[in-house]
Amino acid sequence: MSVGIAIYPDDGVDAATLLANADSALYRAKREGRGRVCFFESEMDRELRDRRLLLHDLRQAVEQNQLLVYFQPQARIDGEIIGFEALVRWNHPTRGFVPPDQFIPLAEENGLIIQIGEWVLREACREAASWPRPLQVAVNLSPVQFQAGDLERSIHQILLETGLAPTRLEVEITEGVLIGDFTRALTLLRRLKALGIRIAMDDFGTGYSSLSYLQSFPFDKIKIDRSFISDLEATPQSAEIVRAVLSLAHALKIPVVAEGVETEAQRVFLAREACEEMQGYLIGRPEPIERYLDLIGVTVEQRLSA
Repeated sequence: MSVGIAIYPDDGVDAATLLANADSALYRAKREGRGRVCFFESEMDRELRDRRLLLHDLRQAVEQNQLLVYFQPQARIDGEIIGFEALVRWNHPTRGFVPPDQFIPLAEENGLIIQIGEWVLREACREAASWPRPLQVAVNLSPVQFQAGDLERSIHQILLETGLAPTRLEVEITEGVLIGDFTRALTLLRRLKALGIRIAMDDFGTGYSSLSYLQSFPFDKIKIDRSFISDLEATPQSAEIVRAVLSLAHALKIPVVAEGVETEAQRVFLAREACEEMQGYLIGRPEPIERYLDLIGVTVEQRLSA
């Protein structure tokens, strides 16, 4: 349980103001991890107003096609490009690029992520289907998408519309998808896998019950969270955690992707530990696909005439 508190008369002299300010404090309590009590502070009001304005702008962005899909390369540990992860970006007309960790949680809280997620999936599949090279494309799915609507039918329809082979699509989920109605989520994942779609466990190592999930479902891939990779050279603990995850995955015969690989030293460490794949700035940043035409087998002239 989370609690937001506003006190009369310091935080308001009428019921409407007190309730609004208590709601601001409640939002802060939830945002800071839930299960806590927060008292209203004046900056919370500004924060809540900004959040409401951002939500209003996000709704407009969805309606006016302001969102973009960027692509980040994924490679084997030797550097061979095998695919891309599709990532949504928002170029706000006045704020500039809004960080995904600001607008994605907002979209999830308000259900907009269902519409956004379907749009990203369609755009990613449509783009990948046009590549001469049959590279894979990975798309993140939100827990909200699993809880609402007919996700299996939506994905199947998008594959039919775009002509992308199901075997080239990889959906990435966090364990948040499996928390709650575990049986329903597991059934849906099995149906997606039966279509030929690959399923990857994202942000592995940062949740609560990842090991039990590996036992319950045959994931096609595990993605080690970037936080462990970034600390590889600084903390021995991170290196041991990465070794342990790789050892576990190898025993279960599940390939591993290391996220956030930025240096050659990190790549060498991962290669030495037999990590199969990597993703990060060492290979390439999230960019419009036009920046990676050579990797997908398209010339600039072909792209312009398409």
